[in-house]
Parts: sequence; structure tokens; C-alpha cells
Amino acid sequence: METFISDVKKYRKYTIYAAKSELKSEVANSHLSWMWWILDPLLFMVVYSFVAVIVFQKGEPYLPVFIFIGYNSWNFFSACLRQSVKLVAANKPIVSKVYIPKFILIFVKLFSNGFKMMIAFSIVIVMMIGYRVPVDWKILLLPFLFLVLVTVTFAFSSVLLHFGVYVEDLANVVTVVLKLLFYLTGIFYSIQNRVPYPYSSLLLKCNPMALLVDSMRRVLIYQTMPEWGAVLVWFVIGIVLSVIGVRNIYRHENSYVKVM
Repeated sequence: METFISDVKKYRKYTIYAAKSELKSEVANSHLSWMWWILDPLLFMVVYSFVAVIVFQKGEPYLPVFIFIGYNSWNFFSACLRQSVKLVAANKPIVSKVYIPKFILIFVKLFSNGFKMMIAFSIVIVMMIGYRVPVDWKILLLPFLFLVLVTVTFAFSSVLLHFGVYVEDLANVVTVVLKLLFYLTGIFYSIQNRVPYPYSSLLLKCNPMALLVDSMRRVLIYQTMPEWGAVLVWFVIGIVLSVIGVRNIYRHENSYVKVM
């Protein structure tokens, strides 16, 4: 743990610089530049709202805000996991010449994807004002839910980074699993309202993204408390998996270049 903290401090400037460079290169050849970080979730929100209201004739209160919260959170989680599988191979020119703790590469993705998520979430605040969504003190719980989201995302990413070096088809498996989880996370529908009990309870407890998306909607839209028991359990699971993943990376990272 001491080595981990020391490396985080040592490479923090590189992490921030690499994240900034990645964000700049992502929009370098785009006329709309960073506006795509807002337009992308907005366009998906319109499509999912159409599907929910017109096609299925079912909607939730403050539906655009409801969908926006779910999609932004999911986009951060899925992007980090998909990128982590091939993260070492994608950075081969760097890791083959200069030593850098491989989990730092995950932090770069967390910073860049997290920044885009925060930009998009600023629109949520504007939409809440526009739709006159009631707000109370429970909104102050949102930073802790973001912390749990980042912890769980880092935990799974650290595991996928390691095995992605050795298992060539893991990227395809992760893509399929994420597509399945997308529909089980309740991005454009409420799991509690649309999925019968006890399946709804089981889904919220077993799928961390479904739980966190539901928790964010509770504090932002419905002024109710999250299911703290399940949230804390997943926070602990995220910490444990992160410790296991980082230790595994430290133990095998010298062999990654040989395998690639």
C-alpha cells in the first residue's frame, strides 16, 4: 500500500498531463471540439426518451434528467472498462522504454473520462433547474456516490488490464458483457418500478452500476436515501478488488512487455 501511494504521488503530474493530452487529441480534428462531450449524451437522451415514451408508452418523472444521469454514469464506467483491456498494448511505445506503474494508465483514463462525465453532469444541473426538479440536502451525498463509482470502476479496470495482456479475446468478451449489462442497468427505465420483485432487488444488489445509477437518481430527483447497505458493500468490494488488482499488476508488470 505504501508503494502504491508513493507511486500515485510520484506520477501524479504525468497522470494529469497525459489525461489533458488525451482530451486535446480527442477533439483536435473536430469542428465542434469539446461540445461533442455534451452533444453525445444529449442525442442519446433524445433517442432513449423517444423509445421509452413513444414506443413503450412508459416514462418516468423528469424523464430527460432521469436518462441523462443514467447514461453519463454508464458511459464513464463502460468506457474505462473497454479501454483498460488493451491499455498496456495501446501504450506499448511508452511502457517498453520507460518504467511506469501500469495502474497509472488506468488513472489517466479515469481522469479523462471523468472530466467528460463532469462536463455532461453540469448539463444535468441546468436540466434540473429547467424542469423544476425539487432539491434538498440529500444532493450533498452525490460526491460519495461518485467516489464509489470511481472505486468500483478502478477495481474492475485493474483486473481487466492484467488479464487483457494475456487473453487476446478478452476485449470481445468485455464488449458483449457490457452490452448485456447496459440493458440490465436501467438507463431508460426504472428497475424498481418496471422489474417485479424480487428480481428488481436482486438486480440492484448484484449489478453495481444499476445500484449506483438508482442511488444518484434518488438523491438528485426523488429526494430519498440510497440503499446504503448495498452501496457500502460494493464500496468495500471495490477497495478489495483494487488491492488485489494493483498487487497483481505489481507482481507481473515486468512480464507484460515480453508477452505483447
